[in-house]
Amino acid sequence: MCEFCSEHGDGKVWFKNAANYSKDLVSDLARREYINNFFTTTMEQGAVTIGRLETLYGKKNRLPDRIVQPMIAKAKEEHFGQVVTIEDIRELVGKAATVVRLPCACRWVSQRTENRCCYSVSYSPDAWYKDLDMGYFGLAQDQGLESLTPDQAIKQMEKLEQDGAVHTIWTMLTPFIGAICNCQPTDCLGLRTMAIDVETMFRGEKQAVVNEEECIGCGSCEDACHFGAISSISVSGEDKAHIHGSACFGCGLCRTVCPSDALSMVTRS
Repeated sequence: MCEFCSEHGDGKVWFKNAANYSKDLVSDLARREYINNFFTTTMEQGAVTIGRLETLYGKKNRLPDRIVQPMIAKAKEEHFGQVVTIEDIRELVGKAATVVRLPCACRWVSQRTENRCCYSVSYSPDAWYKDLDMGYFGLAQDQGLESLTPDQAIKQMEKLEQDGAVHTIWTMLTPFIGAICNCQPTDCLGLRTMAIDVETMFRGEKQAVVNEEECIGCGSCEDACHFGAISSISVSGEDKAHIHGSACFGCGLCRTVCPSDALSMVTRS
């Protein structure tokens, strides 16, 4: 059982625990201040830090533990994530009282382009995200928070997955869950930290498995995997996909692109 499950999930999968979306958590003054300053502090400062670390990592192909461990510890306290499947999205978003789509802060901070692939959910009508300063994106408050029905949001995220996005869920001062993002490796600050061996998100509760009898060895899954978790092996003289379980983050993109339905998601052992 992961630490968020045992410490924050009351024995449940932490991101499925309704208490972690509670308006009581939002009333905490420290969290409200954190939310108010989220774009200008967590995102802007995070982008600068990651840029420097990427340069250092490029020179030595590793980062010292004295840098990595404090970063991970701080992330777990403030803004930590986990990969989730589209089935998780359907369950979590389907129960929401309100859903809004907003611009992706990662893409804005790195490219200054507006890409609306982040979603915030609330399980009560008193939504937490009204405290986000949408002026950061040069938008009026009512322009930046696009209200959706749960069904609309789910359909949009299904399309984002078809386009190669990884679904992730994030805290706003743990354990409060603030956002569901749909990330691309070159844009998402979280996935960029993974590329330099700083794990600011948990692997998903599921992992991919291959049915070798159905696999046609086309390589589509290997191309789609953002985590380098799939390779090709020879089985009885035929190429077959092979999942490296320790590297799999359980996003399900390989399953989405497989033309022969040879991949499925199972509970991580």
